[in-house]
Amino acid sequence: MVGKKREREHGLAEAPPHYYGHRERLRERFREAGPDALSDYEFLELLLFRAQPRRDMKPIAKALLEKFGSFAEVISAPEKRLAEVDGVGEASITELKIVQAAASRLVRGQVRKRTVLSSWSAVLDYCRTAQAFADREQFRVLFLDKRNQLIADELQQIGTVDHTPVYPREVVKRALELSASAIILVHNHPSGDPTPSRADIQMTQQIIAVANPLGISVHDHIIVGKDGHSSLKGLKLV
Repeated sequence: MVGKKREREHGLAEAPPHYYGHRERLRERFREAGPDALSDYEFLELLLFRAQPRRDMKPIAKALLEKFGSFAEVISAPEKRLAEVDGVGEASITELKIVQAAASRLVRGQVRKRTVLSSWSAVLDYCRTAQAFADREQFRVLFLDKRNQLIADELQQIGTVDHTPVYPREVVKRALELSASAIILVHNHPSGDPTPSRADIQMTQQIIAVANPLGISVHDHIIVGKDGHSSLKGLKLV
């Protein structure tokens, strides 16, 4: 009895027998019809089966979506906030973060093997995957060579919910160290709205002013958020 009580207290009580049939049917539908045949909560169930093989994961998957809003926001959510959802423990968080890391590595690979300016959609996909759903502002720089191929992708600063300190001379110094001919600036707006602020525009202009005399081009400054993205070049702000 003590063991059964401990299982219930820690959410380890075995799921009803019919649930294991549900799991296999879900896996079969994924195999035969593909991921688009599954709703977000079903896709989350599939991921969480490995973490808690004896528990009904449907209520947990639905609770995660209710709290965070979408599949992308769930896997990108900070670990501490994920742990606030009843039934989500270390094993479940690890599974979600493995998927987030895999998605980021996949799209980064697409950017690395092409000329960046000829695969702009892949660059945008990578930027959004990397940081669109982060809960604090992050400032990232993509360093390019003379052929506009990616030399390095570096996260320079992590700030607060609405500000990241950026030091133009440090950005350009790093570009010189890497022998970069061009850079693309990227940061996120945790509010979700990617509209550039006056401070964003001014900071970009300051970096351009330092970089240009040294032969380093600033191709763009991309701002990402869960509601989309903005390009300062596209908006003719730089």
